[in-house]
Amino acid sequence: MPSSRLDAAPRGALAVGIDQYGLGPLGLSPQALLRWAIDHGADGVQFSGLEPEWRARIDAAYLDDLRALAEGARLYLEWGGAGHIPRDMTTWAHRDLFDENRTVAVEAARLGARVVRSCSGGLMRWDAAAPQTEILLRDTARALRAQREMLRDHGVVLAIELHFEFTTHELLRLFEMCEAEPDDWVGVVLDTMNVLTMLEDPLRATDRILPWVVATHVKDGGLRVAGDDLETFPTAVGEGVVDLPAVVGRVAASGRAIHLSVEDHGGVLRLPVGEPRFLAEFPDLTADERAALEMVARQAERAGCVATDRDRWPEVCEARMIRDLAALRAIVAGVEAA
Repeated sequence: MPSSRLDAAPRGALAVGIDQYGLGPLGLSPQALLRWAIDHGADGVQFSGLEPEWRARIDAAYLDDLRALAEGARLYLEWGGAGHIPRDMTTWAHRDLFDENRTVAVEAARLGARVVRSCSGGLMRWDAAAPQTEILLRDTARALRAQREMLRDHGVVLAIELHFEFTTHELLRLFEMCEAEPDDWVGVVLDTMNVLTMLEDPLRATDRILPWVVATHVKDGGLRVAGDDLETFPTAVGEGVVDLPAVVGRVAASGRAIHLSVEDHGGVLRLPVGEPRFLAEFPDLTADERAALEMVARQAERAGCVATDRDRWPEVCEARMIRDLAALRAIVAGVEAA
């Protein structure tokens, strides 16, 4: 089984790298993305998934060259392109993910990357036509159980991103349905800002899911009141209301080598919490945690958190990611000095 940089890293080491998505508008090839990381002092790269142009070029030689470049610069690699909900996320028709996930698992193993990011890209709770979350959880558990031995055979962890699909409460139930244990074949990419969109306080969400975290998207952000609803949006690291020093401190205290990959982007997402149907989609949301979210929204208002238009992101993405890297390094230095 190929060795992985995650396994080889010192226990508790906090490497600071980048996620591919933040620099997506630059259209960089995988090699160019690694060179960007090297030039800007990043410790590694997490790939979100390849555009069709680059995916068509992937073969064993291409992966070997990519691995050699990463190992020569001592970069960690985390691969992407997997999914976990076995449905078409537009039509909700059933689909088989096994072959697609086996492909990315084979690629990750050849790269020496232990983590394979999984994101199905769904906004189920925003779509009244979507199947109930419990149905999707059962579908996902069935699909993942069928992949367990395949993932183990390739020495990779399918890391489900905390995106807009399942809350940390639901993921814990999913892992129980899969009869899974931490540090085995399935885990979590902790997105520190997406949890706000799923009506979870970032620190509480981190505490709930930390044993399962194998990778991160370190992202700051804001939460604001919009009429009867709420809106969430990313900000530059250190300019939002996510308590990143506390989150990073919890990751460091886990004693495991979990890489910190900066993710950033533009855009605003509306949460129609004023609609009873939408709010009912979050049965695990307690009054206490909702009060904590309202406090976060007040903090964001006082701090003057500003969203970046999605259309403007291509012109600012590179400068912002450079700034994010520096800000996250400063946070890590503070955590390590404490």
